[in-house]
Order: sequence, then C-alpha cells, then structure tokens
Amino acid sequence: MGLLLLYNVESVRARWRTTIVAILGVAGTVGVFVAMLSLAKGFEATLVTSGSAGNALVRRVGATSEIDSVVNLEQLRVIEDAPEVARGPEGPLVSPEVVVVAALPLKKSGTDANVQFRGVSARALAVHQSVRVAEGRFLRPGLFELVVGKNARGSYANLDLGSSVSLGGNTWQVVGIFDAGGSSFDSELWGDGDLVNSTYQRPRGIQQSVSARLVSEGALGALKSRFASDPRMRVQVERETEYYAKASQMMTTLIRVLGTMVAAVMGIGAVFAALNTMYSAVAERAREVATLRALGFPGSTIVFSFTFEALLVAGVAGVIGALAVIPLNGLATSTLNFQTFSHLAFAFQVTPRLLLLGVAFALLMGLLGGVPPAVRAARLPVTAALRDL
Repeated sequence: MGLLLLYNVESVRARWRTTIVAILGVAGTVGVFVAMLSLAKGFEATLVTSGSAGNALVRRVGATSEIDSVVNLEQLRVIEDAPEVARGPEGPLVSPEVVVVAALPLKKSGTDANVQFRGVSARALAVHQSVRVAEGRFLRPGLFELVVGKNARGSYANLDLGSSVSLGGNTWQVVGIFDAGGSSFDSELWGDGDLVNSTYQRPRGIQQSVSARLVSEGALGALKSRFASDPRMRVQVERETEYYAKASQMMTTLIRVLGTMVAAVMGIGAVFAALNTMYSAVAERAREVATLRALGFPGSTIVFSFTFEALLVAGVAGVIGALAVIPLNGLATSTLNFQTFSHLAFAFQVTPRLLLLGVAFALLMGLLGGVPPAVRAARLPVTAALRDL
C-alpha cells in the first residue's frame, strides 16, 4: 500500500500543470467560503460583545429592538428600587438610555449614512464596564457634548476630538473618544439623554431601554419574576448578551446563506475541475492501472489509491485557500445593521475553527471529484489495456 501511495504522489508531481488548475479552483472556493464565514463571525462577535452577562436589559413588551421600545419614568424608578440591581456610591447602577438614528456624512464618500445616537446618563460607564474613555473625557450632564466611539470617528466626518457637529438642529462638541473593546458601541455617538430627547422633540423622562447591573448573574430570574408580578411593569427583561445575540441573527444568517450559495456555485466548478483532472489521469494511466491489477492489486485498493490522490490535491488546495484568507483577520469593514438601521463597523474574524472548516470543505470537494474516476479506474478491463503494451 505504501508503494502505491508513493506512486500517487509521483503522479501528481508528473502532471503538475493539470494539478495546479485543480488546486487553484479548490483554493479559490475555500478562500471565498472562509472569508464569508469570517465576515459573519466578526459581525456576530461585535454585537454579542456589546452586552455583559452581568447586565439586564429592560424594554417594552413586544419591542423588537431598542428603537421601537419605550420605558417611562415610573418604570425606571421601579427598576432602580429592585433589590436585584447592584448599588454603587452614587446609587443604583442603572443606565436609562435614549436611542435615535441620526445622519452624518461618511469620511470615504461624503454621502450621509445612519449613525446610532445614544442618550445616556453619568452612570453609563459604571453599568457598561467594557467601555472606557480613550481620549479626552466623558460628557457632562446638561451640556451639548458628545463622546464618540473609536469606529464612529474613523467612519464619519468631523468627529475628531474637539470638533463640532450638527445633530438634530443643535451643535454638539466632541469632548471624548471611547473604546468599547470592538463592540457595537464603538460605532455609536453618546450624548446627554435629556438633551437627546429635547433635540429630537421627545418627551422628557422617556427612554428606549434601561440597562441595569445585577448583584449577580443569577439574579436575572428573580428580577424577571418581580417585574412579571408588577402591573406597572409591562416590560421584557433579558440578559444583555442574549439581546445582542438575537440582534445579530438576521445579518449573520444572511451573510452565511449568501456565502454558502456563492461557495456552493464555485464548489461545483471546482468539483468538475477535479473530475476532469482525475478522469484525465485515469485515461493517461490506463495501462499502468492494468499492470497494477495484473500484479494482484484488488479493485478496492485502486479505488483507495485514486481517491487518496484526489484528496491529496484537495487537501493542499484547502490549506492554500485557508492561508490566503488569514491576512483578512482584523480587517475593518462596515455594513448596515438591519436591527437598528444604522451603520456598524466590525472586523473579519478568521478563527482556527473556520480554517479547519475550509480545509474540510476542500476535502469534500476532492472526495466528490475523486471517487467516480477512481471507480472507473478500478473497472478498467485488464486484458484490453495490457494488449496495448
């Protein structure tokens, strides 16, 4: 068997031109497949990391996102008084938040694009502990001041530290740049909640959502039960990580479906290329195969030999295609988040699991392209082939 496998390796080397064609087809398909999956992975990771397992997010019952939710002042007071909510030196760790969508020109094109504008209070940083001010300072309540996510500064014009920007008819001063660890907050603008409400002509004391720091991660169930039994609290409570995971599902599913469809179409072409290569190999080596059969190698061994040859080519192609995608890891891009109708900046995430999945996809293409020719080789009539020697 070892001699036969060595024969396959030498055969691949001897037919290097057709082998390269097959490798390029499979490698290109693997590259596209892994790139699309890493795009979806990056989008999902950006949203999921926005939440904390130790935070509860409170929204109106039936609301599909923060944008279409309303939490009133009475409900906010109930949330602040709940014993499941953690306390700090300045009171309950609760962040009432106003969420609107504003339009700002993009740096690259100059055309307007949606940006999520979040109205927060002074306790926002204590609740969202993954967010830190990287440059400048945090906003002061009652002033038209902004703190800008690092990705928003890179995506939109006039958001540098010290710049002035017009939003909703008012002029806001950028006083800080924050880093949210690559989460969706990095694509947002934050301002004083009361001023955001008044700027966009919304009632004072109304917010879209409330984030609350829990005394422990296990306190979420008790908080849900408490609010469910309170007739004033027509709200839904979920862990922040769960909310953002759901928010990512639509876009990640779309990217994965499109990526799989593109990879499938390319994969069919790659399989036909592999079939062509292997059928050519069988035709060129008919007498060699017949000689092997005459020497006593059974048909099953011939099938294994040619299948191994196809998998060898596909495996090399899969590794090449996977390695070609690695430079995309961390590459920043942006797209429209259908959940919030605002632009979201995120980065490709090429993980070891996706690379292994790409190599497995290549081996599958090699198997589909190698088995039929291998079976044909095993069925070659020995006497007819040997007669030509």
